[in-house]
Amino acid sequence: MTFLEFLLILLVLYYVIYVLLWIVLDCNVALWYKSRFGVSLSSMRGQVVWITGASRGIGRALALSLARHGVRLVLSARRVEQLEQVQSECLAAARGLLAQKDVLILPMDMLELEKHQSHLYTVLNHFEKLDVLVNNAGRSQRANWTDISVEVDRELFELDVFSVVHLSRLVVRYFLEQNGGRGHLAATSSIAGFSPVPFSATYCAAKHALNAYLLALKVEQRKLDITIFAPGPVATDFLQEAFTGSQGTKVGLSTANQKRLTAERCGELFAVSLANKMDLTWCGLFPVNFLAYCARNSTLTKILAQFMTEKTLNKIREGKL
Repeated sequence: MTFLEFLLILLVLYYVIYVLLWIVLDCNVALWYKSRFGVSLSSMRGQVVWITGASRGIGRALALSLARHGVRLVLSARRVEQLEQVQSECLAAARGLLAQKDVLILPMDMLELEKHQSHLYTVLNHFEKLDVLVNNAGRSQRANWTDISVEVDRELFELDVFSVVHLSRLVVRYFLEQNGGRGHLAATSSIAGFSPVPFSATYCAAKHALNAYLLALKVEQRKLDITIFAPGPVATDFLQEAFTGSQGTKVGLSTANQKRLTAERCGELFAVSLANKMDLTWCGLFPVNFLAYCARNSTLTKILAQFMTEKTLNKIREGKL
């Protein structure tokens, strides 16, 4: 066997193993590696992390994962009662690493842009610093492309894109003025943000737009850490509040008994991506993780398009396949 043949065999084995990992893992390979051998979550102990949409789902799960390692938290959402419950859960999970003053409840409506600055001042007055902003608040959508009213397009973009960008700009200005341009900005995106799925056109567009905003920021501000976390289907009540194609209506469906990643696992992986300051990560059960990898390759995307109908893609997206 020549040296060139040996190298060719190694290359083939590498790609075979890599594809197998796409199938077996519930996240991208880099994130899985960091969860095993990367920076420990304990490295974030004492940092201040502000999480929007923290009252349930991924935001709640992320807060609990960070609290277990002594990360100080700001919990924001509209429902005070739910935030108080999450605060109690975080303090219990911390096992003495956090006191009540270390988990701040900050009720807020992301759409009230005029209050964003005062909310930031509240965080800074309480903790005297902010290390990480996690933009997690948002809503999904289920609707046929042709049935979506432009009013719904505007409402979804206002919540999932413009409110996030507005709050992020205020925090980035703080990072630039107080930390010499250093800080960490994160957002809950979606695999739909780089791999469009059927029956959610506005949501897909919003996540694509959010990704572009954050990636453009990274180009301009190289000292900033930017984390785009893109889950696939997760077992939360996300569909209860999801937009439809008509203004003022909600999907109102449950995700129970569907094949979805648990919110707890999703929050754990999100926490790992923050601790390791990863730029783009994603998670999802097979075949979602496999399809996410394929979507990052234009050739594989074209090949899959020949075999995947919109009905098949929708079954995968809804955890029915």
